[in-house]
Amino acid sequence: MPATFSPDDPLDDPSPGRSVGGPGGYPDDQSGYEGRRRHRETRRGRRRAGAGDTRPTERWPDAAAAVLAGDDPTGQIPVMDDGPGEAAAVPVSRTSTLAVAGCAALLTLVLVLGALAPAGAYAAVVFAVQALYVAAWATAARPPAPRIVAGVGLAAAVAADVAATLADPASLAPLAYVVAAGFVAGVVGQLARRAGRDRVTESLGSTLVVVVGAVSLASLVVLARHPRGTQAIVACLLAAGAAVAVARLTDAVAPRPRFVPDVPRGRVGVLLGVLVGTGAAAAAGSLDTGVTIGAVAAAGLATALIAVVVDLSVSYVEAGRRLAGMATAPSPARLAQGPLGAFALAAPVMYAASALLLLDYL
Repeated sequence: MPATFSPDDPLDDPSPGRSVGGPGGYPDDQSGYEGRRRHRETRRGRRRAGAGDTRPTERWPDAAAAVLAGDDPTGQIPVMDDGPGEAAAVPVSRTSTLAVAGCAALLTLVLVLGALAPAGAYAAVVFAVQALYVAAWATAARPPAPRIVAGVGLAAAVAADVAATLADPASLAPLAYVVAAGFVAGVVGQLARRAGRDRVTESLGSTLVVVVGAVSLASLVVLARHPRGTQAIVACLLAAGAAVAVARLTDAVAPRPRFVPDVPRGRVGVLLGVLVGTGAAAAAGSLDTGVTIGAVAAAGLATALIAVVVDLSVSYVEAGRRLAGMATAPSPARLAQGPLGAFALAAPVMYAASALLLLDYL
């Protein structure tokens, strides 16, 4: 019985049960063998031609379906590959980036000028920044029961400012009690709301972030009550503000190389920010003969590094919300969140660096 062949049959490895005739599994007539050979060479040529085919990733499902349906002559399912280049990066909004840099510069100016005022007046300036911090983070994070989160944060800010102003001697110990009391108040408020325990963990996390940040800013009031504490505040604030502003300005011009494609922040901006912030602190310290420039530069380095890292982490949080399909925060809160968080969480570092490097009597 003459052998019959189908184009879809495997050519190089005949199945054991196939009737192909002739020794070695080849057909008896040479014409059939030559046809198989030509067909095999044609298919191999198509495979070689298709090896260099780089189809867009978004067309992969259609191409794969064509192969499975037998409509693709190459017979090869394309591999999903983004190619040797970098994945598409999120574009940088220069307007938003410049607005964040301006917000950091404005906060630096307000806090530095306020530090030159008496301790009581400086507490009022710090409270204004605390209120902005609480409002921005309670709005941007979108926690359940945002009014409870904001209310607890503002109450903790008032208590921390009063404790920082009246504590004798000036110390950070009362602020630790305020943080603990604020967290307890947040737990009670969340459990007492009508929604019960719905998303209570998320809300408590937001409450803790708001309370810690608001209370941390009060450490500037404590530091201002020490002799030469004002000089330390000015140097460290300049370091934090310059670091965040320069990092953002650099990202507006050249946000490369990226940390990740989904976050519109560059490594060069972060590095330049830390360097400029350290230099700003050293320049401010050179005006005070009571301290060495090296000590001021070290304090400025620690403060600038923390400020830039906090601001960068806010960008990561924004990218995570965008990738998750969650609604973004309103522009004022979203733009101010990074600089406010940077100053709030860098404030304890300012106090610690000043205590270790600048103020020997602390």
